[in-house]
Amino acid sequence: MESYIQNLFAERIGGKNFGKEDVIYKFEKIKRAKREAKSRFPDVELIDMGVGEPDEMADPEVIDVLYNEAKKHENRGYADNGIQELKDAAAEYMEKVYGVKGINPVNEVIHSVGSKPALAYITSVFINPGDITLMTAPGYPVTATHTKWYGGEVYTLPLLEENGFLPDLESIPEDVKKRAKILYLNYPNNPTGAQATVEFYKKVVEFAKENNIIVVQDAAYGALTYNSKPLSFLSVDGAKDVGVEIHSFSKAFNMTGWRLAFVVGNELIVKGFATVKDNFDSGQFIPIQKAGIYCLKHPEITERTRQKYERRLKKMVNIFNELGFDAKMPGGTFYLYLKIPKGTKNGIVFNNAEEFSQYLIKEKLISTVPWDDAGSFVRLAACFSAFKDGKVSEEEEDRVLNEVKRRLSEIEFVFE
Repeated sequence: MESYIQNLFAERIGGKNFGKEDVIYKFEKIKRAKREAKSRFPDVELIDMGVGEPDEMADPEVIDVLYNEAKKHENRGYADNGIQELKDAAAEYMEKVYGVKGINPVNEVIHSVGSKPALAYITSVFINPGDITLMTAPGYPVTATHTKWYGGEVYTLPLLEENGFLPDLESIPEDVKKRAKILYLNYPNNPTGAQATVEFYKKVVEFAKENNIIVVQDAAYGALTYNSKPLSFLSVDGAKDVGVEIHSFSKAFNMTGWRLAFVVGNELIVKGFATVKDNFDSGQFIPIQKAGIYCLKHPEITERTRQKYERRLKKMVNIFNELGFDAKMPGGTFYLYLKIPKGTKNGIVFNNAEEFSQYLIKEKLISTVPWDDAGSFVRLAACFSAFKDGKVSEEEEDRVLNEVKRRLSEIEFVFE
């Protein structure tokens, strides 16, 4: 007998049909394909270049701060909306790394239990039924999901290769602009690896002011750049008048599971965020915030990690170009974004990126993430596991990449 509970689920997550849909989402398909490949080829190494998670732990010094601070009686309690020392360190970090001056650490910075909740909370601050969020695609879906949950609508801005993977703001219809409240950006961009420019951010500020829209710039990969210095949206004149930027400790400091981020920028947006946050969580564990302060005062931690990803990405670009792909060094992140081939010379046709990605997993045991939102591409992560004797090893890194090259060299791809 079906439980009465089945009829009580909120419509936002499926209502009476919650759990009954037979839709298989992208990442579940990838998991199933991995299991199938391992069962068919149990003795072959599965090379996972799909995961978007740093391969290393946080630095020992960072862990030591956590350990020592966790032993202190005064750090045992609720953090609520965060300790002031972290906010002070965040303001100093923004000036030191990004050249952003004049951040008020009291009213223009607030911590978050990771950047994912930050995106969800900000949506709840502004979206009413009928409001629109402008979302770049492909991209991280949290802001879109929560917009819909609050009765809002999502207008998609495709990230096209011919536009440098930047959204075309001029293409947005007037009726959409009138109802839009949030413009979500993410640069350096996941999954395309594109970096924004000062000129683009200037256009964003002008667009936001003309249309009374707030800007949420997700800078999860902000400090991982390769062709230029890190660029903050807030470094552009007028940006603080219209928006905020979210900085994560996950990618920059290998603190993925620690769940720490900060929101910085417009005072009113930060105040609204604080109000919502106060009703959702009681703040991140203070010793984790203390460890975060250490990180912000030591940006050389990020530089070491950045150098590793840059080294790997350059090797990946060379390998895939040798295989016939049109691979280019990304502006940032740790992703290589590749346009898929049409098929293979022995008659296999790839109609979309998902088919190509599934083929690579099942036939070559190489895991990637497919994106068919704006053209057909796969994302390969440079944060694959390459350890020897418990440490990151360039020798092991080369072995993994050479094995990728060897396996794919067995295929004659067709690109036109």
